[in-house]
Amino acid sequence: AVLIDAENVPHSNVKGILEEIAKYGIPTIKRIYGDWTKPNLSGWKNVLLENAITPIQQYSYTTGKNSSDSAMIIDAMDILYTERVEGFCIISSDSDFTRLVIRLREAGMKVFGIGERKTPSPFIAACDKFTYLEIINNAVSQAEEIEEHHKAARKNNKGPISRIGDDVVSLIASSISDVADENGWAFLADVGNLIQQKQPDFDSRNFGFTKLTPLIKTIKNFEID
Repeated sequence: AVLIDAENVPHSNVKGILEEIAKYGIPTIKRIYGDWTKPNLSGWKNVLLENAITPIQQYSYTTGKNSSDSAMIIDAMDILYTERVEGFCIISSDSDFTRLVIRLREAGMKVFGIGERKTPSPFIAACDKFTYLEIINNAVSQAEEIEEHHKAARKNNKGPISRIGDDVVSLIASSISDVADENGWAFLADVGNLIQQKQPDFDSRNFGFTKLTPLIKTIKNFEID
């Protein structure tokens, strides 16, 4: 089930978001929440039609309150109990959904989060995996440039949104130690899974790499066989 907070996601991001979600499963339910009487949401119309996303109207009953949040939370719980889904993707940069994500995971659901880098850390930490919109935007714009100009992908790279610091090296090192055998070797897939559990927003693409292996090779602190 894919639930989108229209107030917190630009309509230009949808194509890349759905391609990202397709990596993890088939979105059988796609709904977006907002007050569609507001002119600032008018850009969504064609996007919703092209991607078969169902808009849910939620009027703003009082000024300063986000009624869409409540509607989205209620729908999520209804889907949890009445529909056959194996996971949720909550698309928002709003920390108000933190408790919802925790509740869905308590019910055995896989929960993927997608939002901007400004997303508060409690919401990120509550998800199984959290992906930054900035990374998705880079990938989409890069693909469009390649299609238009037929240039190499690396030439059009928009650049990383984060740099590899001591905290990243420490995270990788500790994760290798946690799953290593008696000789100090660890399977890279196990390391990647553990890193994701420790830090849901960890993504090799944040640092300009498509996979974990080339990222680790760049650090030079580890032996890879």
